[in-house]
Amino acid sequence: MKSWILPDELWSQMERFLPKYKSQPKGGRPRADLRKVANGIFYVLRTGCQWKAVPKQYGSGSTLHRYFQQWVEAGVFRKLWRACLLKYDELKGIKWNWQSMDGAMTKSPLGGEKYGQESH
Repeated sequence: MKSWILPDELWSQMERFLPKYKSQPKGGRPRADLRKVANGIFYVLRTGCQWKAVPKQYGSGSTLHRYFQQWVEAGVFRKLWRACLLKYDELKGIKWNWQSMDGAMTKSPLGGEKYGQESH
């Protein structure tokens, strides 16, 4: 299975966090298949391709990008991440009191002299 295709269990988790879309009383274009949209968004996030280069099986890149922006604004991905962390903690356990951060503090190679000219 491709890593950007959401398994049924993960999709059911994500679907709970999606905004509620109302049907348009005056008709118009039907709403995109949200599962296809989610798979298309994860395709872009996983492969790094441009929105306009997404395979047509997921819909148009513009549609995917619009939904992505709406879902980020609505906190869908943050809520999904939290739910997945809690589920993993329930199944395997996370040592919440022990965490590590990796970082490096070095001078930029082209950073100039220590007391060089200020950029004002």
